[in-house]
Amino acid sequence: MADPSSYRPKPGQIPDSPGVYKFRDEHGRVIYVGKAKSLRQRLANYFQDLAGLHPRTRTMVTTAASVEWTVVSTEVEALQLEYSWIKEFDPRFNVKYRDDKSYPYLAVTLGEEFPRVQVMRGAKKKGVRYFGPYAHAWAIRETVDLLLRVFPVRTCSAGVFKRSAQIGRPCLLGYIGKCSAPCVGRISPEDHRELAEEFCDFMAGRTGAHIRRLERGMQEAAEEMEYERAARLRDDIGALRRAMEKSAVVLADATDADLIALAEDELEAAVQIFHVRGGRVRGQRGWVTDKVEAVTTGDLVEHALQQLYGEEQGDAVPREVLVPALPDPLEPVAQWLTQRRGSQVSLRIPQRGDKKDLMATVARNAQQALALHKTRRASDLTTRSRALEEIAQALDLDTVPLRIECFDISHLQGEDVVASMVVFEDGLARKSEYRRFQIKGFAGQDDVRAMHEVIGRRFKRYLQEKQKSGEWTEEPPEDTAGEAVMEAAVEPGAEAGSAAAPAEPDPAAALTDDEGRPRRFAYPPQLVVVDGGAPQVAAARRAMDELGIDDVAVCGLAKRLEEVWLPGEDDPVVLPRSSEGLYLLQRVRDEAHRFAITYQRSKRGKRLKSSPLDAVAGLGETRRQALLKHFGSLKKLRVATVEEICQVPGVGRKTAETVAAALAAAAPSAPAVNTATGEIIEDDEAPPAALSAERGQDR
Repeated sequence: MADPSSYRPKPGQIPDSPGVYKFRDEHGRVIYVGKAKSLRQRLANYFQDLAGLHPRTRTMVTTAASVEWTVVSTEVEALQLEYSWIKEFDPRFNVKYRDDKSYPYLAVTLGEEFPRVQVMRGAKKKGVRYFGPYAHAWAIRETVDLLLRVFPVRTCSAGVFKRSAQIGRPCLLGYIGKCSAPCVGRISPEDHRELAEEFCDFMAGRTGAHIRRLERGMQEAAEEMEYERAARLRDDIGALRRAMEKSAVVLADATDADLIALAEDELEAAVQIFHVRGGRVRGQRGWVTDKVEAVTTGDLVEHALQQLYGEEQGDAVPREVLVPALPDPLEPVAQWLTQRRGSQVSLRIPQRGDKKDLMATVARNAQQALALHKTRRASDLTTRSRALEEIAQALDLDTVPLRIECFDISHLQGEDVVASMVVFEDGLARKSEYRRFQIKGFAGQDDVRAMHEVIGRRFKRYLQEKQKSGEWTEEPPEDTAGEAVMEAAVEPGAEAGSAAAPAEPDPAAALTDDEGRPRRFAYPPQLVVVDGGAPQVAAARRAMDELGIDDVAVCGLAKRLEEVWLPGEDDPVVLPRSSEGLYLLQRVRDEAHRFAITYQRSKRGKRLKSSPLDAVAGLGETRRQALLKHFGSLKKLRVATVEEICQVPGVGRKTAETVAAALAAAAPSAPAVNTATGEIIEDDEAPPAALSAERGQDR
């Protein structure tokens, strides 16, 4: 715990002007970002008597080791810079509303030649108009299905569109009248774009003009005794009315507004937002956050506004934003919103009428969201805390292991030997910290030696990062076995030895560079778990001892009897089967096993799919397929002459000579045998199933 007086700026050193300040901890991590109209007055509040500070503020200033600031011209610039730094550094003591899911939007890709209506999630893209967010994707699809009979806009993917254009025949929607079939030229690009813009107008709330136009057309058709056309228009009007009924009118004056309500207690706060467009609720979303700093309701509203509109421009920011409390000061926030929209934005508290009643409904939703969150979290936190305490007690640790890393080795009969490292923090998987390794120090099957190599490589990287930060003065040993590869769990295809970019990290859980950004492998665990018994544990402990790592506990979890092994102990530690601590260790071990098996199988699959033709320089996929199609199999291609190979369209003599030489050099010395059936496998291609015997041979 640091003494704030040790890093307090000297009197007169802090400027009396608007700006943004950052508190950093002893490792250089940015732990708090704030803004101020007067930096001198605001920062002075942090360096008063600790007894007079709010408990959360006291924790922050005693965790920090330094403070720095940047002077700006106006309070609006300070607001913008504060938002940018919070997004960049993700400080642990700032309020951050974390959405529990990615909300779906109804999107119209107006940037394409033929705009497409579809469901979209994630970051917003240029040239796309969004409506929502919706609570469920099926609600979007129901709405679109109703509107397509009136606005038959393209909904197909680029692949389906291109295929239909090639064969000159539209998809099913084109035949049943729910697509204008621009793929086959039934409608011009200009007319289709006009149709898409009418769709957007209707979704934006301008519904009356479309209804009246259809009603006039229906009456004209009836007067001209075109009863079939009149019936179709009648059905179109019914479809539009049903789509409108899905979002009832809540504000009679066709208001465009966002209503933000909060529910909070001493520790947490929930926010709910209703998006009203054209007087109708077009979307709803919400977040829950821990109150890690001393904040008022107005401060929470300001943070919510930053979260909502920090990446938005134009009409995405409504003319009116209704809130339960106003930020203090109000003017910079209102000016910032006006700049984001490009026109005046009204930020106020509703006082009477329909808007006040609707705000009460949003507030009830926020209260329910907070109650549900607390109900779920209470059980979860209690269980995880008990599990960590049981592990600390069983392994005789000084503190509970808030960060646990588990390692597992996987191979197939000694081939494609790989390892995995998974990370659990506070009892929860942290997939952005997962790593995977190729075993490069030796060939063959030796789990103990592989575990020694992996643990050594992981902690060599840790010492290298400590050396960069100046915390370690000795030169760490060279890592001759190669680097580890990080895999964000959503990108399983990254190859070992490459440098995949990590997902956005949490500075509270990883050491950082001079700018406060995380480094890989920089944050040490309190406990290392290895998949195995006493030999694997001894190898892991030996690897750390060789590097001088003596402050990290090690244990192993053997699969057979679920026994916990400690270094140097002849007998295992046996945890009760009902123990939450044992259950957590099993989850960690099983996750490491799953992650290692997934990587090993992906490497094996790539190896089995390889062909001697892959190594032929200048021979692309098209000509490889042409060769195999012409000869029927790799075996027949191997015995073909250069002249016969030249007969394949697109293959010249030089390429044919290169192919023949490559196949001759790669000719097998003996026929391959399917170990499952005993039959001889032809050269064409060995089925992966014949080579694996999955669960019995996979490690």
